[in-house]
Amino acid sequence: MLVATPMAAEYGAGSYNSGPWMWCDPAMGHRVSPLTGCREMVKLQCVGSQVPEVVLRDCCQKLAGIANDRCRCHDLGSMLDSVYQELGAREGTEVFPGCRKEVMKLTAASVPEVCKVPIPNPSGYKAGVCYWAAYPDA
Repeated sequence: MLVATPMAAEYGAGSYNSGPWMWCDPAMGHRVSPLTGCREMVKLQCVGSQVPEVVLRDCCQKLAGIANDRCRCHDLGSMLDSVYQELGAREGTEVFPGCRKEVMKLTAASVPEVCKVPIPNPSGYKAGVCYWAAYPDA
């Protein structure tokens, strides 16, 4: 029998919106940040372009401004999903010319590391990289 505990939630057991991540759910009052600077940064990095300092600074400030550090990866994931939807990307496809979906995902997941913004590392995944990068469908 599996018993949900705070420790289990801390290590990624249960649903995404259970345990410490439930505060990232808009239904719980979290206002998802659009992270527009990060959106631009991820697009540029995905095709190997230089990221202007102003774009990097905007992204990092907005990401650091998300008070609950557990919601930073959540909001990056939401931003990434909106890019996929906007551009009609499907699994294994190019998001736009020169940028494959899986490359964009890994680029977005590493934004906290690039910005040196702390995030929790519940699953033991690489420090500074959003844990959902390890899952193919995330």
